[in-house]
Amino acid sequence: MRREQFDDYVRRFNARDTSAFDDYLAHDVRVQNGGLHYEGVQAMKDHYGRIWSSMKETLTVKRFVADEETAAVELHTHFEVERDDPASVFGPVLAGETFDYTGIVMYRIRDLRFADIRVSYLGFERTLDGVRRSMGIPH
Repeated sequence: MRREQFDDYVRRFNARDTSAFDDYLAHDVRVQNGGLHYEGVQAMKDHYGRIWSSMKETLTVKRFVADEETAAVELHTHFEVERDDPASVFGPVLAGETFDYTGIVMYRIRDLRFADIRVSYLGFERTLDGVRRSMGIPH
């Protein structure tokens, strides 16, 4: 996979464009995000639909390496809570608080699509009222 393709995926992801999932994920994609597991494009759309219903999520790629079968990125993800959500994927959240993920994401590629995505955590922090706290792995 070329960097330009991956950057297009990230740009569309950051714009909450779920058609990026249709274009870049294998129909049977398998995702492991910490302890959270799901399969298929619709499961990906459902997961991020839940997050995006109350938060703005922004991916920033710090490092990218890839060949035809694998891509790996060092990633920073910033979540800004836009509206209170008592049942978010991170538990109850309040408008104005933020979350920050840092980690490595490994993508296995089949026919130029992500067939397997594995998210590993180096850090996950919550900031509320200016106080930053480590959350460990949220899923």
